[in-house]
Amino acid sequence: MDYYFINRKEWDKKLEELLESHNIFAPVPNEFSLDYEVLTPSLIPLVSYNKPKPASPLKIFFTPIKENVTSPGKDEKPIIIMGVPNCDVEALGILDEIYLDESFEDLFYRKRRQKTLIISTDCFDLQEHCHCTSYGVKPWSEQRADLAVTLIKDQIILRVISEKGKTFVTETIQASPLNDKGLISSIENRHREIEDLLNRTNKELPDYKETGRLVKSSSKAIWVKHSSTCVSCGACTTICPTCTCFLLIDKPGFHKVKQMDACQYPGFEKTAGGEDPLKELHERFRNRYMCKYVWKPEKFKHIACTGCGRCIEACIGKINKNKLFIELAK
Repeated sequence: MDYYFINRKEWDKKLEELLESHNIFAPVPNEFSLDYEVLTPSLIPLVSYNKPKPASPLKIFFTPIKENVTSPGKDEKPIIIMGVPNCDVEALGILDEIYLDESFEDLFYRKRRQKTLIISTDCFDLQEHCHCTSYGVKPWSEQRADLAVTLIKDQIILRVISEKGKTFVTETIQASPLNDKGLISSIENRHREIEDLLNRTNKELPDYKETGRLVKSSSKAIWVKHSSTCVSCGACTTICPTCTCFLLIDKPGFHKVKQMDACQYPGFEKTAGGEDPLKELHERFRNRYMCKYVWKPEKFKHIACTGCGRCIEACIGKINKNKLFIELAK
C-alpha cells in the first residue's frame, strides 16, 4: 500500500478549509469517553488519533435511528468520517451485503455510502473488551475504508486503501509520498504488537466459527443464568455495529418511518394472533447470539460480530458475552 505524509499543522489547516464544503466527523475526547463530533475549527486540534474506540458505532452514519423513507430529505454536503477503528470498518461488510443487495437495494444507504469518505485509524492501544482478532479482524484497516491515518509526533501518515482515498490524498490534501522505509516499518511493527497483545489477552475466547457451534449446541441453563440481570433495554443491539433490525411505521399522509428495532425488546416477535416465540427473557437473550453466530453465517459471507466489545460496555445488567462464550468452551 502507498503511504503519504503531511505535517500536523498543515493537515489541520486543510481540514479547516474542507469544513466549507464537507461535514467532517472525528473522535474527540469528552468527560466520559471518546466519540464522534461534528468538527469545527476549535475542535480540530482535539481530534484523537490511534485510540480505540468511539462510543458510537460507524453504522449511525448510514442507518439512522429514525428516518422518513418517503421524504427525499435534504441534499447535504459530502461527509468525511475520521478515526474509524477497523472493527467498525469491517462491520460495513455485512451492512453492505444486506443494504446493497441487488434484489432489494436500500437507496438511502447507498447514497450515504457513496457521498462518504472513510478514514480509518490504526489502533495503537486496546480497551478492556476489545477482541477483534478473535474473529479474524485486524486492529488496522486494509479494505473497505478509503484511507488509514496514523499520527507520529507531529506527522500525519496516510495509508491509501481505495482509489477515492488516493485522489483525496494527492489532489485535495496534496500530501507527499512517504519513502521512509524505517518509519513505515515502525508502523507495521506496531500493528503486529497490538495484534499479538489482543491475541494474548483473549486467548481463552473461541473463534467465530467455534462460537457458533457452541451457541447452537448449548443448553437452556446457561442462557437462563446469564440473562438473569438483563433488563431488555436493547442497548447491546442498538450499539452493535452490525445489528440491522428495524420497524417500518405508517404515519399520516402516507409517510413511512424506518426506525431501529432490537430483538431484545419484549414483543419483538409477537404476532397479531398473540403468539410470541421470544416471550421468555432467556429466549430473547439467546436469539441475539443465534442470529450473530449461527443464522447470519448461514446466509451471509461477512461476519456479524467484529469484536468491538461495545455490547459488554453498554450493558446495564453487566453481562459479558465473552465470559459466557469462555464458559461454553470449557
